[in-house]
Amino acid sequence: MESRTFALLAAGTLVGLATSGCAVEGPKPTDELTKAHVVVEQADKSGTAQHYAAADLQRAHDELSDADRLSAQGKFNEARAQAQRAAVDADLALARGNSIEQQKAAEDVATANDTLRQEIERKEAEAAANP
Repeated sequence: MESRTFALLAAGTLVGLATSGCAVEGPKPTDELTKAHVVVEQADKSGTAQHYAAADLQRAHDELSDADRLSAQGKFNEARAQAQRAAVDADLALARGNSIEQQKAAEDVATANDTLRQEIERKEAEAAANP
């Protein structure tokens, strides 16, 4: 009889936990937080991310702060998700910043080529007019 009572109590406890919405937290998200901190720091040091993708970088900072706060509160699953979002947004800021910088560099080269082409045409026209 005693084992039946124990089984009923155990089953009741399990049902209570399952219905109360308690999620079992995984391990502390140390790796995710470290990665997010590193990527956000890289984006901070990148002038292109700060200059051309400030909104993405700010979002990464906000998510990283949330991840740190959630981890300190023991909400490891939520902290892990926020840290991963922060890393993705910091990567996005870096990529956008680099892309825009490279696009501007390509435009500068195209402008320089056009100027050079015009100068060559002017020199050729000048030479043809003065044989």
